[in-house]
Amino acid sequence: MGSEKPHAVLIPYPAQGHINPMLKLAKLLHSRGFYITFIHTEFNHRRLLRSRGSDSFSCLDDFSFETIPDGLPPSNRDATQDVAALCHSTRKTCLGPFRNLVTKLNNTIGIPQVSCIIADGAMAFTLPVANELHIPEVLFWTTSACGFLCYLYYRELIERGFTPLTDESYLTNGYLDTRIDWLSGLKDIRLRDFPTFIRTTDPDDIMLNFVAEEAQKACKASAVVLNTFDDMEHDVLDAMRRMLPHLYTVGPLSLQCNKILDSRLNSIGSSLWKEEDECLEWLDKKKPGSVVYVNFGSITVISAEQLKEFAWGLANSNHLFLWVIRPDLVAGDAAMLPQEFIKVTHERGLLASWCPQEKVLSHPSIGGFLTHCGWNSMIESVSEGVPVICWPFFAEQQTNCRFACTDWGIGMEIDNDVRRDGVEGLVRELMDGEKGKIMRKKTMEWKMAAKNATKKGGSSYMNLEKLISEVLCAVKC
Repeated sequence: MGSEKPHAVLIPYPAQGHINPMLKLAKLLHSRGFYITFIHTEFNHRRLLRSRGSDSFSCLDDFSFETIPDGLPPSNRDATQDVAALCHSTRKTCLGPFRNLVTKLNNTIGIPQVSCIIADGAMAFTLPVANELHIPEVLFWTTSACGFLCYLYYRELIERGFTPLTDESYLTNGYLDTRIDWLSGLKDIRLRDFPTFIRTTDPDDIMLNFVAEEAQKACKASAVVLNTFDDMEHDVLDAMRRMLPHLYTVGPLSLQCNKILDSRLNSIGSSLWKEEDECLEWLDKKKPGSVVYVNFGSITVISAEQLKEFAWGLANSNHLFLWVIRPDLVAGDAAMLPQEFIKVTHERGLLASWCPQEKVLSHPSIGGFLTHCGWNSMIESVSEGVPVICWPFFAEQQTNCRFACTDWGIGMEIDNDVRRDGVEGLVRELMDGEKGKIMRKKTMEWKMAAKNATKKGGSSYMNLEKLISEVLCAVKC
């Protein structure tokens, strides 16, 4: 290979919460001398062009973007695609287009030969291509370590008969409160704390089988990467490393990326919705720690009734709030808030359809975060020392919620059957109460630990260096 640059091909699962951390990892590798090819689906490529214009894509000679089809029929152009359909389709249809793209890259004059592949953990269909080319493939699971460990145990839960459920009544009869005390790294966890795909009565359920099978493929990869840090998920990581010895924790990636000196990378974005920067100007006028930030992420769908209960809970708390309401947040309908709510809160609330979340969470006026507990939101919240109110929606968000409220001491959970009184009470407790103070102190401790992990010589900083030297460049560089 001589002096040729290492060439990393990165392919995220085609949803916002997966694209964001994968692009951060791509930027970190580029800053360390890699030629980068980043692959979007054609659907998401078009969404990025609409949300950010051509600024979404690099003008750098050694950071390029390519596309492959996702195999799905056309759908609502600015909404997240159906997760189960996307998992099924990518696994069944994307290997051929991906293989052809890598072949094209290797046959293009002026581009270094592909030397490694970094695929999302849910895009492990790419493994055969790495094997054919005799190059390393890393699987990047964009979940928490605790969430990923739960997926690794899915097969055992199936084999022991805990899932699929016998019938629908098991969702409400207390069965989900069954405590599982025999899984290494997950002490005293309940079935309801596992990622939600176990809550099915169908043995052929797409998501139950998909994540169980994809998680097991991790052992076939050259390495597994997680966007977390050792101090925060120590016991979980100890258990996981006994199963997957080539495990590299490199997070929080947002803090690692803050140290990149190449300002040209700043223009390369990943938001599939147009971000409303005006919210930052609004925050500038608020007192430190006075605003509750509310965002349920890119996939959560709620009912019109739940929207109303959250709205009146926020209104009745009498606290300032910044609330992100995606156009597709409410199931089967436009997200319509009561006119009376808008009238009552117009001086202390700001509504946005999407926002630059990392900038919001780092803003001094933010005092708390009402969140769906997606892992990006959780790790970004920790990185900025912001405590959380948890309302998990699906997948491993339930697991993140459980760890936030018990092991990490940074969160409180809203009842799944959301009511305005509950929302009001927790917002008041978070912003003014004794428990809120304790959580804020704990979150600041985690913030310091995250900074230590990502500074030069810290665990995550060193793990990224080892990933490059031991795996990505072990043979080819």
